Amino acid sequence: MNLFRRRSVADLQAEVLTDKRLKRALGPVNLTALGIGAVIGAGIFVLTGQAAAKYAGPAIVFSFILAGMACAFAGLCYAEFSAMIPISGSAYTYGYATLGEFVAWIIGWDLILEYLFAASTVAVGWSGYVVSFLKELGLVIPSAFTSAPYNHVTPPDAQWWNIWRLFTDGWVSTGAVLNVPAMLVVGLITFLLVLGIKESATFNNVIVAIKMSVILTFIAVGVAYINRNNWHPFIPPAIGPGEFGWGGVVRGAGVIFFAYIGFDAVSTAAQEAKNPQRDMPIGILGSLGICTVLYIAVSLVLTGIVSYTQLNDPAPIAVAINSLGPKVAWLRPIIKIGAIAGLSSVILVMMLGQPRIFYTMSKDGLLPAVFSAVHPKFRTPWIAQILTGAIAMLVAGLFPIGLLGELVSIGTLLAFAIVCAGVFVLRFTDPGIPRPFRTPAFWLTAPLGVVFCGYLMCGLPADTWARLIVWMAIGLVIYFTYSRRHSRLEPKAQARPD
Repeated sequence: MNLFRRRSVADLQAEVLTDKRLKRALGPVNLTALGIGAVIGAGIFVLTGQAAAKYAGPAIVFSFILAGMACAFAGLCYAEFSAMIPISGSAYTYGYATLGEFVAWIIGWDLILEYLFAASTVAVGWSGYVVSFLKELGLVIPSAFTSAPYNHVTPPDAQWWNIWRLFTDGWVSTGAVLNVPAMLVVGLITFLLVLGIKESATFNNVIVAIKMSVILTFIAVGVAYINRNNWHPFIPPAIGPGEFGWGGVVRGAGVIFFAYIGFDAVSTAAQEAKNPQRDMPIGILGSLGICTVLYIAVSLVLTGIVSYTQLNDPAPIAVAINSLGPKVAWLRPIIKIGAIAGLSSVILVMMLGQPRIFYTMSKDGLLPAVFSAVHPKFRTPWIAQILTGAIAMLVAGLFPIGLLGELVSIGTLLAFAIVCAGVFVLRFTDPGIPRPFRTPAFWLTAPLGVVFCGYLMCGLPADTWARLIVWMAIGLVIYFTYSRRHSRLEPKAQARPD
């Protein structure tokens, strides 16, 4: 059982030249906009307020800096891989080329958790802003149809090793039926993504321009209303493990790390880039740098306008604007429109990434062939796209935002750590491969990426780890019962037909 058989980088590079089923339509501006479209959204408009209220207080700024440092190391490693192997598989393909098929499967299965739950998480935040905006217009949607039917509270006496209890206990019925707006937006974006990559990228460019304008307006106006007393104490004293103090800053960084997964999603579009060797590093690193600066600025203004204790809300920026009274009433609808538009682009990029992971895993034989079916007219992986949309709709309709955000964070951190390890390993196993972009000081950058990601994973709650373990166990069953036997790398004499 050769679990660590690898696909050669030369074969992968040759595949880039021969597989022309996906349309190459994205330039550096489109790729950078995709990154900004994914990164600027849930972190600013949803999770910043909740992480500040529950974990870090005004020190959420430090959480963003900590998460940004981990992202910088991971981003440099992603840039090297995406320029060298511009395949839609992203971290999955990079793992296949460096650490072997078994590790690649773990990453691919982990990325399913990342992208599916990311789209669902942001859709829940989108719903909160839409409901708030419609309420101002006099349209009130019954609460039973705007929130999750279940919430989850970790049992206070539960231990990390009691996986079954962490996974099953603590569920509370909210009395709601379904989060209908969240399901609706996922369905509409799925339809758009089936139509074509160029149409989707154009839509994203427009949305990114709108939300960047809105965010800069919020920062410019909000600075004048900052009350410095809201920043004291800047790091609230700890009241429990992971609740304020430095432990809360670390846990907050692990939770809002979800906000940075945009540059990872950029790498899934590598096979649709016009000149991936040049444009992928620009898209990944450019979007990461722009977004980190904006996150820090917004978190400072947000916690300066209103006390962090009031920000545990699905729409924290709306809470901040509403607290300013009639003087800035003109800004309320603008902020909410910007948030709705911005979150829409995040959902779009997350929903774009997942089917392309399916597409590449299917071509490698690890998933059934139906997942690599490309529409003859639209040239998109349409069946995988529709399946992704259907599952994301269900998850968005049923589960609360806090639980979803933590699941996405741990999945993302695991994928990033493996990519950083892959860059380090490949420099020794295949040092002569042409690298259009080289990670600077890889001997330091890659290990630090692994360490930072692992550190942030340790700050996440035990029930999140329990769910990751259960998710991975399901993936291992699928790998050993189907994927391994159908792999393209399986010897022909042993391979079994689909």
